[in-house]
Amino acid sequence: MAGVNASSGVKVALSTSSVYPETTAAGFEVASLLDYDGVEVMVGIDPLAADVDAVQRLRDYHQIPVLAVHAPCLLITQRVWGTDPWAKLERATQAATQLGADVVVVHPPFRWQRSYATNFVEGVRDLVQRTGVMIAVENMFPWRAPGGGDFKAYKPSWDPSDLDYDHLTLDLSHAATARQNSLDLVRAWGERLAHVHLTDGNGSAKDEHLLPGTGNQGADEVLAELTRRHYGGHVVLEVNTNDLDRAGREQALASALAFARTHLATVSEPR
Repeated sequence: MAGVNASSGVKVALSTSSVYPETTAAGFEVASLLDYDGVEVMVGIDPLAADVDAVQRLRDYHQIPVLAVHAPCLLITQRVWGTDPWAKLERATQAATQLGADVVVVHPPFRWQRSYATNFVEGVRDLVQRTGVMIAVENMFPWRAPGGGDFKAYKPSWDPSDLDYDHLTLDLSHAATARQNSLDLVRAWGERLAHVHLTDGNGSAKDEHLLPGTGNQGADEVLAELTRRHYGGHVVLEVNTNDLDRAGREQALASALAFARTHLATVSEPR
């Protein structure tokens, strides 16, 4: 791939999940220390993350903006902010407004959340219109059964490509687990691509969330393509560092930030 240096202006943020098992407070501390452009708050990573006033105090103390809020839609956060998924998503939009974030990230419903899943596409659009907050639905992946075959855990689909969402979040690790190509998704989604979780994977059944550039998703090419397309959203490092100590974690996240900024400063040529 040939390219030229360019300034994309894309902000690179750190997901607070990237410092797990450390806390949300540690996420703000590390993001500020390493000079990230902002933070994405993973609601439910610890009790503090669900306390919007406490998160606001962290934002103000570290003088680093909250660019995105990830709604509590993981299996382990099913009871954070109650059990009504629509109420939880609306509360995430309220948190984004209070914190000054541009976007709320949400996963598609689990198939057993039947009433939530039935009108999810229309419900997301209605909530955006009522609150004025962008909601970007994230690509997921089929769960692979131990004996072979896939379990369709998400409804209406783990793949948002053919559904009528206005705004989408691309997670490179999820694309790897789904055995998709992230660069193809960037091109297929076009202007619907509103948010990016920068990470990587090798196609394992496990959602790996590797450091960008260490898997098979061509993270460097994805970033260069974003710049070529004048992408206007944020790029968020959402990686797994739970096997590292604090020093190793900081080194890994500093390297990932440098990777992101380097490749966002390269414009890809169409191929």
